[in-house]
Amino acid sequence: MTTRLGVIGHDGYDGLAEIIALLVRDAPGYGYTLAFEEDIASYAPGHPRLTRPDDLDALIALGGDGTLLRAGRFLSGSQAPILGVNLGKLGFLTSCSHDEFPESFAAFARGEYAVQPRMAIDATTRTEGGAVGVRLRALNDVVVHKGGFARVLRMRVFANDELVSAFAADGLVVATPTGSTAYSLSASGPIVFPTFDSLIVTPVAPHTLALRPTILPPDAVLRIEVEDAPEEVLVTADGQVGTSLAGGQSLIVRRSADPVRLVRFPGNSFFTRLRRKLSWGGLAERDR
Repeated sequence: MTTRLGVIGHDGYDGLAEIIALLVRDAPGYGYTLAFEEDIASYAPGHPRLTRPDDLDALIALGGDGTLLRAGRFLSGSQAPILGVNLGKLGFLTSCSHDEFPESFAAFARGEYAVQPRMAIDATTRTEGGAVGVRLRALNDVVVHKGGFARVLRMRVFANDELVSAFAADGLVVATPTGSTAYSLSASGPIVFPTFDSLIVTPVAPHTLALRPTILPPDAVLRIEVEDAPEEVLVTADGQVGTSLAGGQSLIVRRSADPVRLVRFPGNSFFTRLRRKLSWGGLAERDR
């Protein structure tokens, strides 16, 4: 049986051509057919274009964390697992490094890996009358922030229609556990184990000492309202796509019905990545 394998990538990384050449050479021997997204199709002439997520059995993301986040949004709820290959420096979310890829790809083809479901979130703008506007999907976070104005936003956050807090801040991050180590962490949010489903609400530079990040259950439905807003309030998903929040609109954020499934290999645990890539613990691993 042929397995359909999609490939997306970031053309700005060294090593992309080498990895694609390896895939083109070895994939047929493992029973894979390949399809490449348009931006990297020139590296694999003669192969079909990647167009529909429901045509895939698995997806390879070649780049960094940003490429993997884009892959998660491309799947749009499809349960194909993502094998992320780090071609850059950090690669916190990826499955393996560039140097590890030949061995990791062989292990993947043999089924020697685990699939780790990661909670995603959906965000929807709504008018005062309840009309649905723009829909966004994110694996890391949804952020409400100002445009080019040097002033704070006054916001109210509700969970299941109950007021959580009213405050002034530079912005607000609603993160998944996967996104707890991204922008939310930079805004002093907590680190949450990636499979502990929850919603992390982290104000950005709040104008009070009494407000702290909050962890809410995964079934909470958040409504974010911005009061006395400047001309433009922005909403971004994973820092890559977004929309504006017009006057009178609110933002509804909830758990997505479909998780993003990441490929994990033995020895690449969450705490290992924290220590190696984010210097978790503050000291070098000197007692190994």
